[in-house]
Amino acid sequence: MKKSFKVHAQVQIFPQKGGWVYMRVPQTYEDLRIKKPKWGLVPIIATVGETQWKTSLLPMGDGTLFIALNKKVREKEDIKVGDMITVSFR
Repeated sequence: MKKSFKVHAQVQIFPQKGGWVYMRVPQTYEDLRIKKPKWGLVPIIATVGETQWKTSLLPMGDGTLFIALNKKVREKEDIKVGDMITVSFR
């Protein structure tokens, strides 16, 4: 059975034009007890509200991780930048 995690964080947007909308995962690979992959991506199945999708944990560059929130997920769950949301993943 795969480990499950739950994160509650604010929805943010990277500042550059066309920047991704994301939520920060405050844990590091070590905190999650996940071996850091060669390319920095860890495939996950994420769930927010009633929506589940395949995505990846991505490195922030400061040792923490983030989950990108694509437009389809945001529209389906009515998620806006600045919202506090809970995402579970495994």
